[in-house]
Amino acid sequence: MRYDDVSDQLDEILVTEEQLLARIAELAREIERDYAGKDLLLVGVLKGAVMVMSDLSRALTIPINMDWMAVSSYGHGTTSSGVVRILKDLDTDIADRNVLLVEDIIDTGLTLSWLHDNLMSRGAASVKIFAALRKPDAVRVDIVADYLGFDIPNKFVVGYGLDFAENFRHLRDVAVLSPRTYAESE
Repeated sequence: MRYDDVSDQLDEILVTEEQLLARIAELAREIERDYAGKDLLLVGVLKGAVMVMSDLSRALTIPINMDWMAVSSYGHGTTSSGVVRILKDLDTDIADRNVLLVEDIIDTGLTLSWLHDNLMSRGAASVKIFAALRKPDAVRVDIVADYLGFDIPNKFVVGYGLDFAENFRHLRDVAVLSPRTYAESE
């Protein structure tokens, strides 16, 4: 599927690849200052954070380690209930480690809040959050992104790792998916 092949399924581009990369580079400088001389483990949340994790890790100039988690939250329709099941756990012991949880988007914040608390309960020295995007109007819990790319409207977005039915992740920009696209699949 080429980008040209899906343009009729998108309503608008919210954040371009250039904007994403520039903001990630800015945040990487902050992270480098905050973690200078410290051990840092990036934990990406699969599958959405793959693009963000890749770009962030390449933007950083300090030594890092990386690991991945995959989780599933159950809810009704598109609403997360905050009940989380770990599908792929960490391979790394995080006791006494500084963890930077890397996410593509904060939507309700329920799953991310659970992940943060879960990692802290494992004895991490610290757990901070990096999110490329946040929908402030959708957030239902008090969750702070220590490093935040962009706030976006509460619309269904795809691209830069974000998907609809496992499609559109490959798009380099973050775009609003046309409601007619997902209405057709219901």
